[in-house]
Amino acid sequence: MATTNTTHKTKKLHLTTSTLVFVVAIIFLASTMRSPLTGVGPVISSIREGLGISNVLAGFLTTIPLLAFAVVSPFAPRISRRIGMEYTLFYSIILLAIGIILRSLGTTSLLIIGTALIGIAISFGNVLVPGFFKLKYPLHIGLLTGIYTVSMNISAAVAVGISNPIANNTSWGWQGALSISIILTLITLVTWFPLLRGEKVDLKTISNNSKDSTPEIKIWKKPLAWAIAIAMGFQSLLFYCSVSWLPEILVSQGYSADKAGWLTSVMQMSQIPMTFLMPIFAEKLRSQRPFVYMFTILYIIGFVGLFLELTDFSVLWMICIGLAGGASFGILMMLFTLRTKTAYEAAQISGFAQSIGYLLAAAGPVLFGFLHDVTGSWDSPNILFIVSALILFFTGFISAKDRYL
Repeated sequence: MATTNTTHKTKKLHLTTSTLVFVVAIIFLASTMRSPLTGVGPVISSIREGLGISNVLAGFLTTIPLLAFAVVSPFAPRISRRIGMEYTLFYSIILLAIGIILRSLGTTSLLIIGTALIGIAISFGNVLVPGFFKLKYPLHIGLLTGIYTVSMNISAAVAVGISNPIANNTSWGWQGALSISIILTLITLVTWFPLLRGEKVDLKTISNNSKDSTPEIKIWKKPLAWAIAIAMGFQSLLFYCSVSWLPEILVSQGYSADKAGWLTSVMQMSQIPMTFLMPIFAEKLRSQRPFVYMFTILYIIGFVGLFLELTDFSVLWMICIGLAGGASFGILMMLFTLRTKTAYEAAQISGFAQSIGYLLAAAGPVLFGFLHDVTGSWDSPNILFIVSALILFFTGFISAKDRYL
């Protein structure tokens, strides 16, 4: 694989000032990738009551970003090729800040518009980060992915935990709970300025030949790409349905809203060790199938326990679901780079998998709300959790085999 001088200079992750600046910027970028979304679940009942909307529309608040991911993801690699990786991500952070502000102004229309802008903004980070790591520090993709995903899950867990207390125990209400993530967004903008002034990477310089352009492979014709995309879809469906509806399910089983929010936060925090370790371990193994077995067993234990309403062990079920979610997400993030040969291919498969995957996942939160409204019970949604975990196993098993697109 031919590379430019820039690539050769950045192969090793030396502890220099520029490296530390890069890692700090990545940590704060990661903190904005989930916290604006995960804070919605614990206050969804407050939003529903405050605006007088149905469970289906409330579930749609989680679906809107997923639809945005599906629509925008295929275009992210091309946009970054045109204006640069660093600038694309910087502008997406600005768009995210605008979306957070609009969403928090207290009307149904602005809530929907702001949520859509948040989804569009986050799409760029979702798609471009794997290729960014492969291009910037190709020898340390696992470590950087681990740091990135841990930062993402810590901020997501904090957002889940503080959202309901802010909504119910302060004068800010649910609008304040939704707007609190603007703080991380503004800090991210500040940390990103040095990357705009420093040496930049270019997706056009990494290819299978010495030319300045990378030919696009026909992703949609690759069975492996479809397997990764479907796996991504059901992993995302499990995550977004969990953060949206687990608080409500736990309340139905006798927990207070605050306790349900913190139990969901336990699930989020439980992802942290797996999201850090899985990318590092996955990079060292030729096949990631043993990890697919592991996270599937954890998912099944957690969701079956939830379905049986064994509330004395709710903390254990949340930990199992969290460990499974962290492991599955960490593995899938690494597959974008492990199953490709170049940074642009990594961005391509990331865009394709997240477009198809999030389109699939988008049905989840609305379907969960619909099933609950129709049946008046959480049994059917809980069964859907288990079925989704099994589908994730089969597609993940196919994707984890050692091969390239």
